[in-house]
Amino acid sequence: MRSLPETAALLEAGTLSSAALVEECLSRITDPAGQGSRTFLKLHSAQARAMADAIGRLRRAGRAPGPYAGIPVSLKDLFDIQGEPTPAGSRVLAAAPPAARHAPVVTRLLAAGLIPLGRTNMTEFAYSGLGINPHFGTPLSPWDRVSGRVPGGSSSGAGVSVADGMALAALGTDTGGSCRIPAAFCGVVGYKPTARRVPIDGVLPLATTLDSVGPLASNVASAAIIDAIIAGVSPAPPEPAPLAALRLAIPAPFGLEGMDGTVAAAFSAACTRLSAAGAHIEERNFAPLSGIPRFLERGGIVAAEAYAWHRPHLAERGAEYDQRVRRRLEQGSRQSAADYIAIVEDRARLIREMNAATAGIDALLMPSVAILPPRLAEVEADDDYNRINLLVLRNTMPANLLDRCALSLPISRPGEPPVGLMLVGETMADQRLFSIAAGIEHHLA
Repeated sequence: MRSLPETAALLEAGTLSSAALVEECLSRITDPAGQGSRTFLKLHSAQARAMADAIGRLRRAGRAPGPYAGIPVSLKDLFDIQGEPTPAGSRVLAAAPPAARHAPVVTRLLAAGLIPLGRTNMTEFAYSGLGINPHFGTPLSPWDRVSGRVPGGSSSGAGVSVADGMALAALGTDTGGSCRIPAAFCGVVGYKPTARRVPIDGVLPLATTLDSVGPLASNVASAAIIDAIIAGVSPAPPEPAPLAALRLAIPAPFGLEGMDGTVAAAFSAACTRLSAAGAHIEERNFAPLSGIPRFLERGGIVAAEAYAWHRPHLAERGAEYDQRVRRRLEQGSRQSAADYIAIVEDRARLIREMNAATAGIDALLMPSVAILPPRLAEVEADDDYNRINLLVLRNTMPANLLDRCALSLPISRPGEPPVGLMLVGETMADQRLFSIAAGIEHHLA
């Protein structure tokens, strides 16, 4: 995996060309022995090559649109691209009218000179944390491909595209963990911004109250650069925060229950190293988090808002959905308007209570996911699928409910099972969280 800062330096020095970089990525995508056919649902090879040639000429003329121009990225299959339908990993919308214009986040990537290689696979309509897609196949986690491990979802193809070097960064979405879970399962960095910072216009919705658009990349600096571009601010690698100044809190027992032994060991070792470097880490029971299960009753906010959007499609083409996704969507039909209003009010109260409880804390700290990537065979039965899916989402989902920023950072050594370390910052404290993550990444590297 290449980082964006080092790649930008090579491009600027002329020791690497954008054309060569695009060809390298396309070669990996089209390698019949690789995961490309399940990772990408549509390739934009001709457009990518044309952009690479044009940016190469601009760079030689001293007119590149930005320092990261010419770097290849992938786009999750729910971003509008002008002239194409936006299927969102489903056959239901395959023949939908083409988008009239790019989603603003896509426009911002193009304006910075980043090169989209194509649309990546995902859980149908972004409604699961496991990343399984029965329509187009499921790309596998880089770890233990012989056994066939799930990649995490819903931004499954995004995570695999970065981990396998098919793109240098990926654009995903995160409604309950969909950038951070595949990051944890694929050994990359995944970021969920404070939602309001990045426009979601032109992004096929799951639940607009909780939807956010975020990057997956090889390291913290690369994720911060993509986040800045799509947020419409000047991109730059974050300055690492000194560890001795950090106050980190582990939500216990909430974030630590049901941990796999490998996850527990990796998390404990990371905390020990951070404490030894001067970070102040404490376990604390945050009482408001005990009420999280009520937000899942009858699917909560996500099911209500998703069902409202999907209702006409379910009525007309329900048999064509992944039936696991369909059943989750239909939970929304069992909520009344009063139920929905009550849960929205409960969320506002949860945010106020947690804001008060975390005053003076720089970030919450916990494993991104409590377990290792399960085998595909382990989630075939519906009961197992539902149980494992809820466990996978448990630690990531609160950041969305709390309207906060959060980042998953890989902490495993090469060859070891993938484990993610999650940091949850305050609302609109995104730049501070990137600095904290950069400091932790530097120390744990």
